[in-house]
Amino acid sequence: MTIRGGQAAPDQQLYEDMAKLIEEYTQAGVILATGGLDLNGTRVTASGGRATFTDGPFTDSKETIVSFALVEVRSEEEVIEISRRFWALVKDGEGDFRRVYGPGE
Repeated sequence: MTIRGGQAAPDQQLYEDMAKLIEEYTQAGVILATGGLDLNGTRVTASGGRATFTDGPFTDSKETIVSFALVEVRSEEEVIEISRRFWALVKDGEGDFRRVYGPGE
């Protein structure tokens, strides 16, 4: 699951509620990793095998992924339920969930 930027800064209560949710899913073995991503970075674009590098920060932060959670679930329904609980806390915003492929998949 990823979250895009552009939302208001979280308050202390949200941090506490989110810590509880993350701890619950971590103890259950569902959350494998979480983290925030710096808005500064380097964007790489390639054309014809030639790479171009552009340093951030990037002005359109609402399109930038600002945090992630790597979860291991058995079904799409399970990740949807996790997402529902997350957004019930956060209230507003936008994100994605995507499958992570490993070797041989």
